[in-house]
Order: sequence, then C-alpha cells, then structure tokens
Amino acid sequence: MNWQNIWGERAHFVIFDAAYGDGAAFQKTLRAWRNDPRRPARLHYIALANEALPGYRRIPQIEDAVTLDLLSAPLDSALEQLTARLDVIWLHDVQDAGTRFAHALGKLAAPGALLDAESLTHAQVATLGRAGFAWEPGGQRAVYASRRPQAEAAPPRARHAIVIGAGLAGAAACERLCVRGWKVTLIERHAQPAREASGNRAGITMPLLSKDDNLMTRLSRAAFLYAQAYWNRIDENSIDQARCGVLQLARDAAHAEVQRAIAASHPYPLDFAEWLEAPAATGLLGAPAPDGAWLFRQGGWIRPASACGAMLTACGEALTRRFGAGTVTLEKRGADWCAIDAAGEVLAQAPVLVLANGTGAADVAQAAGLPLAAVRGQVTHLAEGAAPALPFVLCREAYLTPAVGGLHSLGASYDDDDDPALRQASQDQNLDKIRTMLGDPALGRAAPLLGRVGFRCVAPDRMPLVGALPDPEAAGRIERLRDVPRHQGVYGLLGYASRGLTWAPLAAELLAAQLNGEPLPLEADLVAALDPARFLLRERRRGEVG
Repeated sequence: MNWQNIWGERAHFVIFDAAYGDGAAFQKTLRAWRNDPRRPARLHYIALANEALPGYRRIPQIEDAVTLDLLSAPLDSALEQLTARLDVIWLHDVQDAGTRFAHALGKLAAPGALLDAESLTHAQVATLGRAGFAWEPGGQRAVYASRRPQAEAAPPRARHAIVIGAGLAGAAACERLCVRGWKVTLIERHAQPAREASGNRAGITMPLLSKDDNLMTRLSRAAFLYAQAYWNRIDENSIDQARCGVLQLARDAAHAEVQRAIAASHPYPLDFAEWLEAPAATGLLGAPAPDGAWLFRQGGWIRPASACGAMLTACGEALTRRFGAGTVTLEKRGADWCAIDAAGEVLAQAPVLVLANGTGAADVAQAAGLPLAAVRGQVTHLAEGAAPALPFVLCREAYLTPAVGGLHSLGASYDDDDDPALRQASQDQNLDKIRTMLGDPALGRAAPLLGRVGFRCVAPDRMPLVGALPDPEAAGRIERLRDVPRHQGVYGLLGYASRGLTWAPLAAELLAAQLNGEPLPLEADLVAALDPARFLLRERRRGEVG
C-alpha cells in the first residue's frame, strides 16, 4: 500500500485490521510511518487479536505518537464497542463472521475510508455495499461513500489544560496530555506532589476477578495490564516498586468455592492469575492457608510518590508546576477557565480544566453535585522483622507488604469519619486482620503507633469517574448519557478509591484520547460506566419513574 498517497500529513490516521496474527502487518505499517517525513502526527492501529484475555487492550509503544489496541472479541461485538473513526480497514479471515459487522463498520468509517478485503462472501460484499461502501470492480476494494452525517466531538480550540491535584490521577493526566503536545499547568495546594491519598509508602497493584466478568473486573484487567507496561515505559528505574507478586487468600470455604468456579470458567494465563489449592497456598505462605489462594505473579507494590515524580519528570518543558498554591478559586472568563489564588493572582488560564484532586473536588462548585465520599484509611507501619519476611504482598481483608525502607505497610482501615490523626483502634483492627490471616496472635502486640492516615475518594458504585462533568442545573429531558448537559471544558479524574496505581494510567489515557479526538482505549460500555454523568442520568430516570 502506497501510504504517502493515503495518509498525507493528517493529525490522526486510524487503521483497523481484522486479523492481527503475528503482528507482521502492524510492524510493516510502523516502519512505513517511521520512514515517511510526511507521515500523520499520530498513528492508531486497532486490530482483532486472539488474545488469551478477553476485552480491549491498549499496549504502549516506543513512540508516544503510536497507539496499538488489540481487541479480543468476535468481530461484530468488537466493532459495536469501538469508539473511533477508521481511515483504512483490512478485512481478511472474516468469512465465518456473518454480516452483522457491516452496519457497525459503516458507522465507524470516516468519509473516504479505504476498505481492502480478501475472500468475503457474496452476502458480506452486498451488506457492506448497503452500509455505504462503494466497491471497485472485483469486490476486493471499496471506498466509504455514505453521505450520512457523522457526529464527531471537536477538540478544544487550544491544546492547553489546567490540572488540579498532583497525586496519581493528576500526574498521569499531565503526562498523557504532555506527550500529545499539550501545554499543561499543574496546580497543587501542597508544596510537593502526592501529599494526600497518594502519599502512602506502598500501594498495591493487582487485578480483580469475578465469575461473570463484570464491568469492574473488565476495567481492572484492562487497567492492570496497561499499567504494567506503562510504568516500564515511563522509567522503571526511577519508580520505587517490586513486582513481587500478590497472594490473595480465600476468606473461607464458601468463598473458596466461588474462586474455584472462577478458575474453572476463566482459564487465565498463569502469569496473570493462578488459583492455588490449600497445599500449594500453604507451602507458598509458610503458614496455614486452608481455603486456597489466588497468585497474581505480575502484581506487587509501588511507592506512589515515586510514580508521581516519574510521570511529572516525563512531562518535560510542556508542564508548568504551581505547587504550594493553597486554596484556589476556579472562575470562567470567556472561553477559558482561570485558577486564582487567595491573593487574587491568576495562576493559570486555559480552555480545559481537569479536576484530579480527589476529595478536594467537593469544594469545587462544578463537582459539588457528584456523589463522592471521603473514606478514612489508616495504614499501619511495622518495623522490619516484626512481621514475616514474605517475598510477596499478602492480602485478604487487609494487606501486608514486604518491608519497604525498613517498614512493612499493612491495612488499610475503612473508616466512616474524618479524623486525620493516627489512632490505636484502627491500628488494632489492621493488626487483628493480619494476625488472623497468618495465624499468629502475637504479631505486632508491642508495636508502637506508627502509620499514616489518608482519605480515599470513593463513588457509590466504587468505579472511577473519567470524563466531562455534568451540569445538574441544566433543564431538559435526559434519556441517554449523550443528552446530559456538561460544564463546558470541565473534566474529572476522580473516585479512584484504593486502586489509584492500577486505574490512574489508563484513566488518564482515556481522558487524553477524548480531549484529543482519538480512538478510545476501552469498550464503549466501559467508557459509559466511567462517565461522571452516570449518576445524574440514574437520578433523572428514577425521578421520571417516580
């Protein structure tokens, strides 16, 4: 294919490949892109792949201007869940895919999109023709010629954003926008990043599992896999971490039966998740594990502040930092948002505002209506040697890390109050859970009161909020998410609860793709499940029913 005559110097160029195979076609396209001085600024390659794990998977590449999305799903359902505008479509090895996919492909194709096909059935050729593809003689190539209007969100007039909050959510947002050529001003009320919920000595990263492979499980899997590659891509040497594995014990016999059912219905690759029966789990733990355990070999711990620092360093000169800003007022002036400090000085002005300040978002008028709760979490620190020297993270009702800087972290409590001080009651609860898990009633009996208190930002459905913030004051009938009025230029990365290290990279990638008008890295139903407007939509629907 003569790419010079096809992709020109476009801002984005999107290819859909119906059979990724061994990736040879992707590598050939990538070489052509690298060697063409008139190449598009960003290349997006989306391919159907026979992956061991289902769903969408975005794989970070050496060049930040290249995205690779592998979709492990039947062709029709993969296309129905895709959010993209396709410029080139390769259809091969789809003879057994039926014809349903043609309608979805017609909705995704950009005007003038080129389709190259092999061995299509007569029914597939005819159905694609009705979907808007005009075939050349021979039925191997077609051009999308439909005149049906195609709605497409226009990117902001200027690629400049203000990000509020320098924890995991905010730092990831800065990095994902800066690599796309955006200018970003980061505003943090503290003098250093990661001073609140992202300030623990060690956070845990691991996937979630369920028998029905529900939305939370699918998000966790996609985010976990993306994060593993992302941390390597940023700078693994500057991030204090250990992929030592996570051993998650079953709670009891009934819980173990559920886990066996999950293992039987989902044959996960062993490097992703392995179910261990009691003898194997006990041997690995060195203590009784009578109900078995999951072993997540790629899981482990990361010091969140080091991850934040690495992400901010990766932003380079595109990032302006305003630390120690204290209380900031946000004000709309014309098409821009202004961040104003207590002295009345304008710290930043931009058309896009991203709230990534966790529980602090409740103090911002545009986010005040979101149903976010601040949940207290006290982490207990034990001196090295006061807990077993396990080579992995142990978890069940609580977690226990290997010693990091001479201290084990364990906990964290889940308290419904706003006390910022360490307290013995929460430490005792943390220790009791670890004692039960390890069968050691003496563990930590004389331990001093050491640890840290943070406040998680939690949504009612425990899912994060990613996207444009709704305007609850706007009147009108609301039937779908796309009908919900939004605060112009205001976006959120909120509600990460206890999973910031797993969710932050992919959530920031999703928001950056939305802002930049790119293909989205998640299925459409997952994007909808993360939309901050979901709560307002549910509320309006309940009101109509009532």
